[in-house]
Amino acid sequence: MEENPAFEKEIVEIDRLIRLVSLIVRKRGRDILGNFDITPPQFNALLALADFGSLTMGELCEKLYLACSTATDLIDRMERNGLIERQRDQNDRRVIRLKITERGQGIIEKVIEARYVYLTNVLASVTAEEKRSIVCALNQLHSLMTQDMAKQ
Repeated sequence: MEENPAFEKEIVEIDRLIRLVSLIVRKRGRDILGNFDITPPQFNALLALADFGSLTMGELCEKLYLACSTATDLIDRMERNGLIERQRDQNDRRVIRLKITERGQGIIEKVIEARYVYLTNVLASVTAEEKRSIVCALNQLHSLMTQDMAKQ
């Protein structure tokens, strides 16, 4: 890349490293998910439901940044595979909520465990202090990006 004096070198390097780490995380994540008969979008939907509780289709689309037409097919497949179920809202019977099944929860736990093992191996030579620094930096970056997303 040709050096542009208008770009701060650290910001360019942060962007480059985020992209490289993201590619590896996605690749390893796909490899891990391949052992569980679940696609990355399905796993992301399960994680959103685990993090936020039962959601409507619209709420799930918002959390995953998906068009509802895309999510409908995804949710249909997940329901057929026993990962989630649709339930009527207790307060408003017109509203359908998505809920993780026991099978879906079991897959989350197994995948998270496999990811933990992978990261444990990758970070084996990193000191506890360095791990805390990584966590602190990633938390700060996530917080700033979340704030920026809220402005839009």
